[in-house]
Amino acid sequence: MKKFIQIAFILLISFSVQAQDKKAKSLLDQVTAKVKSYNNIVIDFKYSLNNAKENINQDSKGNVTLKGNQYVLNFMGITKIYDGKKTYTIIPEDEEINISTVNEKDDSAITPSKMLTFFNSGYKYSMNILQNVRGRKIQYIKLIPTDPKDQRKEILLGIDVQTKHIYNLIETGKKGTKTTLTVNSFKTNQPLSKNQFTFVANKYPNYYINKLD
Repeated sequence: MKKFIQIAFILLISFSVQAQDKKAKSLLDQVTAKVKSYNNIVIDFKYSLNNAKENINQDSKGNVTLKGNQYVLNFMGITKIYDGKKTYTIIPEDEEINISTVNEKDDSAITPSKMLTFFNSGYKYSMNILQNVRGRKIQYIKLIPTDPKDQRKEILLGIDVQTKHIYNLIETGKKGTKTTLTVNSFKTNQPLSKNQFTFVANKYPNYYINKLD
C-alpha cells in the first residue's frame, strides 16, 4: 500500500509537470505568433548587469527597431545596423565602423531579430510565478538551456498575460552574474523610413571602415 501511494504520488507530480510544460509551450507559442503578426516593432529597454561577488552593478538604456530579420540597435553608445545581409557596427568613440556578414540560419548566432523568439529551441521550460507589476499580470516561464556547455544557469522570461508581449528577461549565469532586460516601451507597426535599415557610408566621412570578412 505504501509503495502504491509513492508510485501514485510520483505519477501525480509527473502529470503536473507535463501540464505546466503544455501551458508554458502554449504561452510561448502565443508570444511568437504575436511577434510575427507585426510589420515592425520598436522597443526601448533597460539593461542591468549585477554580480555581488565582483561588486558589479551596471545599468544601461537602449532601443531597437525590428522588421523581419533586419534591425537597428542603439546600445551603450554603439549603433548596429543589419540590412539582411551584413552587420554594420558604428562606434563613434573610435570613429570606426566594422562590417561583417552574419549567417542568420546559424542557431548559435544571437541577434536582435531573434531576441523575441529565441526560446523556441535549445531550452526546457516550465511555468513559474505570476506577479502583479503596476497593475499588469506578468507570468514568468523558467527556461533551462539544454546545452551543458551553456554558461547560463537559467532564464526567467516575464510575459504580459494580456498583451502576450515580453515584459522582461532575467538571466542567471553559472558564475553568479545576473542580467535583466526590461522593456520600457513596446510599439508596433510604426512609420519607418525606406532607408531605416540601410547603411549610408557618406554619413561617416572620417570613420575608419574595417571589413571583417
